[in-house]
Amino acid sequence: MEKRYVLLVTLVCMSLALTLLVVQWRHIRSVTVELMDLERRVRALQKGQEWWQEGICCPSGTCCGCQVWENSAFGGSRGKRDVSSPRKIRQKRQTERRSFLHLIPASAHSNDERDLTVLTWALGQSQGAGLQASGETITVVTEGNYFIYSQVLYKDATWVMGHMITKRLKGAETKLMKCLKSMPSNDSVNTCYTAGVHFLESGSVLELSIPRKSAELILVAHATFLGIFSI
Repeated sequence: MEKRYVLLVTLVCMSLALTLLVVQWRHIRSVTVELMDLERRVRALQKGQEWWQEGICCPSGTCCGCQVWENSAFGGSRGKRDVSSPRKIRQKRQTERRSFLHLIPASAHSNDERDLTVLTWALGQSQGAGLQASGETITVVTEGNYFIYSQVLYKDATWVMGHMITKRLKGAETKLMKCLKSMPSNDSVNTCYTAGVHFLESGSVLELSIPRKSAELILVAHATFLGIFSI
């Protein structure tokens, strides 16, 4: 009787041990699978650009998430891939679309009929084809929001000097900005600076003028200028 009891206890213990071994084996297998999956993800993250540019080949031989840059899309050879990230490509396209002009003074003349002094500009810096400068005016080719800035250096005995930027479009004239500055009582100089953001339609023509004929100005590039850029 005693031998049977011992044998029964031994069988129960062996059964429990075998069960524990099976449970441990399943747990180890699950952990191994998770580790392999984690290792694959880490490798994919380390590859960076390759993860989305070249894709990851599946066991079936197909390419998962593969993006092949064709010659027709990017202008390169068929076997060459663009290594730029989507963010850099987007920034490059935005930069290519953005236009700006910075104009410096070339001369000034009076318009007696309009009682104005008008500046003629020379090109200082430029980018893009959305804006065109010609003589006294700037023509907007691509409509959009633009930041406009201007400064004029005055040397005039009149107690108040200033200038305005006017937009002409389809026969209508709109004053976009005005700048006024009190002049010193002695024979000195003073600058007037103004800036603002405006939506400009395609075909808009901008002009800077001083609402006084024969105004005395100092035409130096670092003190008298006109600029505009798209935003």
